[in-house]
Amino acid sequence: MNEDQTAGEYCFRSLDAEFAGRDSEEVGNDVVLGLVVVTALAFDFTNGFHDTGNAMATTIATGALRPRIAVALSGVLNLIGAFLSLAVAATIASGLVDTKLVTLTVVAAGLTGAIVWNLLTWFFGIPSSSSQALIGGVIGAMLAAAGGQAVKWHNLVAKVILPAVLAPVIAVLVAATGTWLLYRISRGLTSGGRNHGFRIGQIGSASMVSLAHGTNDAQKTMGVITLALIANGTLPANATAPFWVILTCALAISLGTYVGGWRVIRTLGKGLVKIESRQGMAAQSSSAAVILLSASFGYALSTTHVATGSIIGAGLGKKGTEVRWNVAGRTVSAWALTLPAAGIVGAAAYGLASAVGGSAGVIVDLLILVAVSAVIYARSRASKVDHTNVNDEWTGVVTPAEPQPIAAA
Repeated sequence: MNEDQTAGEYCFRSLDAEFAGRDSEEVGNDVVLGLVVVTALAFDFTNGFHDTGNAMATTIATGALRPRIAVALSGVLNLIGAFLSLAVAATIASGLVDTKLVTLTVVAAGLTGAIVWNLLTWFFGIPSSSSQALIGGVIGAMLAAAGGQAVKWHNLVAKVILPAVLAPVIAVLVAATGTWLLYRISRGLTSGGRNHGFRIGQIGSASMVSLAHGTNDAQKTMGVITLALIANGTLPANATAPFWVILTCALAISLGTYVGGWRVIRTLGKGLVKIESRQGMAAQSSSAAVILLSASFGYALSTTHVATGSIIGAGLGKKGTEVRWNVAGRTVSAWALTLPAAGIVGAAAYGLASAVGGSAGVIVDLLILVAVSAVIYARSRASKVDHTNVNDEWTGVVTPAEPQPIAAA
């Protein structure tokens, strides 16, 4: 096979040529690769519904858009945004771990850690970082498989941990300043004119956040699938994501966004700050600016950290607005736990898969993941949050209060 042979020739060679002479181990690897790709797309789906609130929570909370329209618009823009850049995908694929030491079992275990953490935080309505969960899961599995030398610690600190610390602080400052300016500029407008104009502005700024989210977050799953393809020998080291990877990841995150992670939307839109349209526009504009700037530099930034910081900043920018610091504190605590918690689950999943051995180990991991996911989903149905009650008054918990029956006369 010469160096000029294209990736398309790899993908579309005839089945006879593909499988002739291959042993059962190679075929087994292809089965595992397929399972890993499906699991990665499942993570991308959870990333979509977990992070819908980053763009649309304040737009829904102020009534600028009805809930279903908001998540549909966000889904379309996430789909478009996924095609705009590949810088973050490159960081995930080869910037954080030594690709020569990565195996399909490592990738599957890392995805397990990420999905479990995403679903747990979604259940409790905590706006935690899907990005950090993914990175934590992969690094935990990598440490269990190959030790500390397999992780590029400098890149982890420079491109993941420092941005995770600095981004929400920057978002708070930018959003607080923007909110203060918007209130100063719009003092002379009538109440009706202000609300109408800024709600339109919210739609535009929320659209920018959705586009930025697709640009930033869909790439992370592209990077993981590319990592799996490299580990399987399907792609050479330092390869970029093939088009089919970009397309499937874009579709998965878009569909997840449309489903709507109503629990997290409720926390961001109602739990942190009782927000007005001017604050919502300032928060979303700040988020879009920070996320798009970070994506251009290839930083694996958490859009959740940025969006949460922007909403808090919008609350601080208007005098007299109550910021619910207990909700903010719980959220920040979850941020601090995300990398290690997802890492522990990833490492445990790798240990279990290794103990079972071979393709069967990966299959056992994924069956347990399906069972855990089903239990969390079933529990969530007992305290349902959806588009019909997401805007109910905040009562201190993510689940809205049950409507009281009307007493008989």
